[in-house]
Amino acid sequence: MTLHATIDRVTDRIRERSIHSRSAYLAKIARAAEEGPRRAHLSCGNQAHAYAAMPDKQDLATTRKPNIGIVTAYNDMLSAHQPYERYPDLIRRAAHAAGATAQVAGGVPAMCDGVTQGRPGMELSLFSRDVIALASGVALSHDTFDAALYLGVCDKIVPGLIIAAGTFGHIPAVFVPAGPMPSGLPNDEKSKVRQQFATGEIDREALMAAEMASYHAPGTCTFYGTANTNQMLMEFMGLHLPGSSFVNPNTPLREALTSAAVTRAAAITRLGNDYLPAGEVLDERAFVNGIVGLMATGGSTNLVLHLPAMARAAGVILDLEDFHDLSETVPLMARVYPNGLADVNHFHAAGGLGFMIGQLLEAGLLHEDVRTIAGGGLGAYASEPKLKDGRIEWAEDARETLNDKILRPAGHPFAATGGLKQLSGNLGRGVIKVSAVAPERHVIEGRARVFADQEEVKAAFKRGEFTEDVVVVVRFQGPRANGMPELHSLTPTLAVLQDRGLRVALVTDGRMSGASGKVPAAIHISPEAADGGPLARLRDGDVVRLDAVQGTLTCLAEGFEERAPAKHDPAHSAEGLGRELFAAFRRHVGPATEGAAVVV
Repeated sequence: MTLHATIDRVTDRIRERSIHSRSAYLAKIARAAEEGPRRAHLSCGNQAHAYAAMPDKQDLATTRKPNIGIVTAYNDMLSAHQPYERYPDLIRRAAHAAGATAQVAGGVPAMCDGVTQGRPGMELSLFSRDVIALASGVALSHDTFDAALYLGVCDKIVPGLIIAAGTFGHIPAVFVPAGPMPSGLPNDEKSKVRQQFATGEIDREALMAAEMASYHAPGTCTFYGTANTNQMLMEFMGLHLPGSSFVNPNTPLREALTSAAVTRAAAITRLGNDYLPAGEVLDERAFVNGIVGLMATGGSTNLVLHLPAMARAAGVILDLEDFHDLSETVPLMARVYPNGLADVNHFHAAGGLGFMIGQLLEAGLLHEDVRTIAGGGLGAYASEPKLKDGRIEWAEDARETLNDKILRPAGHPFAATGGLKQLSGNLGRGVIKVSAVAPERHVIEGRARVFADQEEVKAAFKRGEFTEDVVVVVRFQGPRANGMPELHSLTPTLAVLQDRGLRVALVTDGRMSGASGKVPAAIHISPEAADGGPLARLRDGDVVRLDAVQGTLTCLAEGFEERAPAKHDPAHSAEGLGRELFAAFRRHVGPATEGAAVVV
């Protein structure tokens, strides 16, 4: 199928915008690759230190076996990462069978946004992405690895690992997933219980029982938030093995896929004939494919923040207009909670990513001619792994959806567009995700209530202050102000107001994540209020118009643009739970439109 004109145009625009940065990047990784296997440049003493604890160290010292570095985000507090506890032994065995060796190069931090939602620790969440990239850099700085396996799943972890993989772009990179937990309490029932608790209909004991029934086992949370969007992205960008993203943990197929990933990593080093540096996978076509996947699945808005930072690490420059134009072209093919009732296990059973990639390729909405760790182009990803006699075989995925209430073909989608809109106006520039928002709520006009903290919003709700249509503005939530925490804990409160018949919208320079649901939310507004952005000039009672149809976000008050901005008080986020350690990050972070990054 001929490539769709918009996909072609956006890709060319990114290529042209990135021509100097990408050329410089490719020259950098080519210089690194030309020096040959890195261990050859280490002294005997250096190498002895590196191999001292390895049982097969003599092989590395005297042969040209590939040595694979494992960068792991394992901890056993994150359910999604707990399965990684067993991976190093499995990887070492698989490497040995493939004629290679493997070492844990280093660990990276992995915090759980589900634990820190609405808490001060959430102010470290976004910055943890850059810390993960830095920690990966330390792990790989030993210069003894011919390929790297990246073990990570959740919100900031995969983006941080991609930044590292791009920075060490001369080293082949294979991302190894862990899979989602089995389905528990349905997500819509969990959401209903949360709203009942917010209105005082049930007590904390009932709420706790529902939450424990939802998050109940090792594996990724089953709703389609940022963690599972990350896993989709790695498959669309050719960094996972085909069909591996949503296979449950601790199953024979999951272990076989992990072993196969190790075998593939050993095969694509510079020591063999199939060298595939990560930087050649991470080109503009791969990032366009990732954005297409984001739109087709209705994925997390957090990736609109992360993808520009990830791309910069490979010399590729993305802009909000790229997301907007691709969203206008790519159909919404999936309904997975919070955009529907199904979870990712149901989505996978209905045909999942293999069906979707096959459909999008046929529609000309993906670049097939990309480099992937599977070898060949993206066509290999329109397949499903099967375990036969202990070995993985990939079969062509279903040509028809197995449940059209969850997954539909590109020619008969749930919606004609991906539902992500760029917003601009006198309040700044940002995005809104409308794929789960009812069409009659795509335009909201109302008087503003201005808050500097999400707890202030919840307190006003408890006092019964929201009695009319309202645009809730939560400012001083950007990266420079306090690390740009998610405001997901506002979702039940705003949903209750909407269910009461009010027309409600949220406007913020903070984040709302892939779990924002059915309330229209203008997020990532830039410039942020703490940097003198327009949100700092808003006052209670100003009429604000959020128009997702026209893509505008406007304050209609006379004289608005001449007002002096309100001042941000940084003291609230200056200390406690490690926030004092991140003062330099807050001072030097870039704008949300460029990925809110410190290291790229």
